[in-house]
Amino acid sequence: MTTAPSSRSLTSRVESLPWPTILLVVTTLIVAAGTIIFPTYTSYDATYSLLWGREMLDGNLPDFATYRAPTEHPLGLVFGIFFALFGRAGDRLMLLATMGSFVLMVVALYQLARNSFTVLVGLAAAAILCTRFDFPFLAARAFIDVPYLALLLWAAALEVAKPRRGASIFWLLALCGLLRPEAWIIAGIYWLWLFPGLSWRKRIEFALLVGAAPLIWFGIDYIVTGDPLFSQTHTTAVTAEDGRSKPPSEIPGETLLFFGQLLKVPVMVAGLIGLGLASWLVPHRVRVPLSLFLIGLFTFVLLALGEFSVISRYLLLPAMMLMIFAAFLVAGFTVIEPGRVRKYWAISASVAVAALIVWTIIRVNVGVLVSELKFRGDSVQALTSLLDRPDVRAAAECGPVLTSNHRLVPAVRWIMDLPADQVIARSDVPEASKVKNGIVVLAAGRAVLLRGGLDPENPTSEDTLRNLPPAGYRPVAANELYSVYARCR
Repeated sequence: MTTAPSSRSLTSRVESLPWPTILLVVTTLIVAAGTIIFPTYTSYDATYSLLWGREMLDGNLPDFATYRAPTEHPLGLVFGIFFALFGRAGDRLMLLATMGSFVLMVVALYQLARNSFTVLVGLAAAAILCTRFDFPFLAARAFIDVPYLALLLWAAALEVAKPRRGASIFWLLALCGLLRPEAWIIAGIYWLWLFPGLSWRKRIEFALLVGAAPLIWFGIDYIVTGDPLFSQTHTTAVTAEDGRSKPPSEIPGETLLFFGQLLKVPVMVAGLIGLGLASWLVPHRVRVPLSLFLIGLFTFVLLALGEFSVISRYLLLPAMMLMIFAAFLVAGFTVIEPGRVRKYWAISASVAVAALIVWTIIRVNVGVLVSELKFRGDSVQALTSLLDRPDVRAAAECGPVLTSNHRLVPAVRWIMDLPADQVIARSDVPEASKVKNGIVVLAAGRAVLLRGGLDPENPTSEDTLRNLPPAGYRPVAANELYSVYARCR
């Protein structure tokens, strides 16, 4: 008579499977299916990278100072140049590359959690990431945060696998630093941590790698604008205009609010409990995840105090570390020896996971997510088909293109292949008031108006008026989402 395998042997069998390969294949298939079913396009920031790339391919310096332009990112410019080579298809290719980065990010989070704790903790962390819809949704809009986090998590996973690895970590962090300046702080802290055990030659070599990213960033800003700190000053100026900065007294509340939005409250609470539990049971294993969590919080506060935007995307890194600690709360029983505590922990975790699944089914409205993804694809396709009409193209020969505000500017420029001075937001009153002829692109559908025609934070009567055609403009073409009016004299 055979006996049932013990929980220990079952766990060993699960852990022996080639999970990195399995995760890579499964996640790739899911992402591929999603991009086919819901074809989305690049976001505002990513489209500007493509526009800057096209300007450089034309032999011009990129125009960073256009009205409400986002902050440039050096590696984003490289991506923009490469994908702009493919013409109109560049935005879809950039998005597909970002979705590929999301797959690598999932595998990297698994590897970091696995190297820090166990295989089951890694699997639980990957599952949590894939079910926090804000993260794949960022990839579906080609935000640079996705490749940034993929690179950073791989650096962390490699460091855990071989502490004080050195050169390869600095190279990955240098690439991260060309995407987000927070990586400069992480690289500097890592250099200080390695400093006592390094020769002076290595100290200088690694210091050059730490300083490479900020020097390249400052150098590009200086060459293009004449101001090496342009990215900082431009970003804070735009933040002030948008009203996205917060006083110091509101930062703690905003931090908890953003964690709740990114992780949902049960996972946030589980992460905080798991952090404490892991620090107590296996303090030697929490070094890298805990360090990244604390550094992520520190940089978020630093950015907020520096009057940069206070937005949830700046908490992505610490949120992902809380995913690992939440996964530890679920599967951390695998770090202790078999016995009663391990058995009860496993049973309790199973009950908690079942409760979380039920909570998710009750609380998460998948229909809203599907509708949002479908809208983003439909809206770009509707705008493209309208602007490609011969009568619209002919009317555009009469003068610049006006849009109700800055949100449509990069999309219109990309579709119509126009320079910055030929697509003007009506909210840019000094420039828009000079325009007497040309076309104006307006929201025709309620969904477009709510998402792009009005200020989501503070809609005003001026927003509404800018979504009406200017005096003397006549209708040229329209579809269910957009309309075009023109004036030629």
